[in-house]
Amino acid sequence: MKTETSIQGLSASLQTARAARKVIGFVATMGNLHEGHINLVREARRLCDVVVVSIFVNPTQFGPNEDFDNYPRTLEQDSHLLAEAECDILFAPSVEQMYGSRPRLTNIRVEKITEDLCGLQRPGHFDGVALVVTKLLNIVQPTYAFFGEKDYQQLAVIRQFVQDLSIPVDIIGVPITRAADGLALSSRNGYLSEEQRNTAPIIYQLLQQAKAKLLQGVALDVVLNDVKQGLDQAGFVVDYVEARATNLLHVETFEQDVVLFVAAKLGNTRLIDNLMVKYSKSIG
Repeated sequence: MKTETSIQGLSASLQTARAARKVIGFVATMGNLHEGHINLVREARRLCDVVVVSIFVNPTQFGPNEDFDNYPRTLEQDSHLLAEAECDILFAPSVEQMYGSRPRLTNIRVEKITEDLCGLQRPGHFDGVALVVTKLLNIVQPTYAFFGEKDYQQLAVIRQFVQDLSIPVDIIGVPITRAADGLALSSRNGYLSEEQRNTAPIIYQLLQQAKAKLLQGVALDVVLNDVKQGLDQAGFVVDYVEARATNLLHVETFEQDVVLFVAAKLGNTRLIDNLMVKYSKSIG
């Protein structure tokens, strides 16, 4: 596996692949990798000739109350994991390499679908995501880019601006990677105490129960309220329990495919999860 730290170096490393019209796959990360990230790399490996993974802790997606400086940086460990997963090129640029030394005057904003769910608690976060992912897609110019469905709102935002800006890449959503007890894998899980880690899978259990109730014909608002009550009783501090259409637009009833979203805190650790429920006309 080659490691490149400059845009020019990465372009040079990809020159032969481009000339041979190789299929280039790309996975964007902020490092501190876990099995969920590695599954993205494996999917890229399965579909592509050349796999590029970026590790870049992006300052523009951190809010004023979020600690950019203390975000875990584990490049050596991450490099070993990526080599084992048969990544071809690791792109690990500095902030200056990505943003330069001059003031940045350009922003990218996706409206509507960034304004609630996680966007409500993290104003400006998705603007930072849109900016850095656009830059990375322009730098790597992949055929396919792979993103996890755990961050479903982020995935929807990326799909939207890729469409709106006519960026020539196919965005591939990869299903959530879960621990044996159902907890969605996340770098944040490492902050949970042993007791909290034992409680955390309740999120997924409640989502599964909600899916079963919807398929039995229980009203959507009742189902969402049941999830919230279940989280409250288990000791979570609920941020939101919501349902959206697959394009993140609001829904009031279960008359189409919906995605159920949860964000809740255990102690100081904010956990998110989601579950899609397919609609059938035979329901109810």
